[in-house]
Amino acid sequence: MKKIFIAAICLLAMLIVGCGGEQSSSTKKTVKIWTSGEDYKNEYYLTECQKKFPDYDISMEYMNSNTIAAKILDEGDKVDCDIVLSDEYGYLEKCADKLAVLKDFDYSIFLYDIVPASHRYTPECKNGGCIIINRAVLEKNNLPAPKSYKDLLDPRYKNLISMPNPASSGTGYMFLRQLVNEFGEDAAFDYFAKLTENILQYTSSGSGPVNALVQGEVAIGLGMTSQAVEEINQGVPLEIIFFAEGSPFSMYGNAILAKSYDRPEVRDVFNYLATDLCKGNNEKFFPDQIFKDFAPTIKNYPTNIHYGNMKDDTLAEKERLLSKWTFS
Repeated sequence: MKKIFIAAICLLAMLIVGCGGEQSSSTKKTVKIWTSGEDYKNEYYLTECQKKFPDYDISMEYMNSNTIAAKILDEGDKVDCDIVLSDEYGYLEKCADKLAVLKDFDYSIFLYDIVPASHRYTPECKNGGCIIINRAVLEKNNLPAPKSYKDLLDPRYKNLISMPNPASSGTGYMFLRQLVNEFGEDAAFDYFAKLTENILQYTSSGSGPVNALVQGEVAIGLGMTSQAVEEINQGVPLEIIFFAEGSPFSMYGNAILAKSYDRPEVRDVFNYLATDLCKGNNEKFFPDQIFKDFAPTIKNYPTNIHYGNMKDDTLAEKERLLSKWTFS
């Protein structure tokens, strides 16, 4: 769905340029972006970049975080990508040797503790998770809203819960990582074995649970706070709650492929994405502070969020835990 959506934007942009008699895309300097971000973010970034740089042929393709890193490592300098947008820190570290050291980028604009030591990528957003409910579906089934992770195991919620699959979604993995830290590894996997009995579907992307809630297919979703707020602000009657363990979270960043760093058009687009548009994303969709001097707020976005225990959130730990994940 994301690939089709982004391809449609690119096609529309090319048709507009063609009709206006402007420079043919075949003679423009190309900049290719891979992103693991959500549709609404991708549309914002791509549209604004095309406005800012009409003389560049800018395209964007969606892939999940794991696939982006895997393709970069597998294809090396032949990879058909110049910029990575909104990918998890862990996966960016995994392919860091193929990413450029951003020696001319001003990292002082960001909060110190989220700046990667390698300077091979820049902070893009802090992605937090929450429990989201569709109260109308709960009431239709004569069910109360859950108050704890334990409540989600109640057989009354069978086929009424949606969660992203940790094996394919960073959002799903956030919940797994947090509960491993809270419950202990064996107890957490035992918990998910039981929770699976109530899961309608482990979705392939982080947006899946909220989409299912919007469609009334489920009553409860483990998903992204930002996406839930986006739907609420469009009039969808969803509610956000946090259990005692707090909000799981992960950091996402942007990077330039080392093979593309010497191309001025790539650096132009990257610098615009990583500063102006990153602030726009922070202001529009993901308001958790990442810039030193910029702390936006968004209507209906929860404030004073208690963020949960995400210790040992390393790629090595992630790969080890996912090797044990057998639920789907």
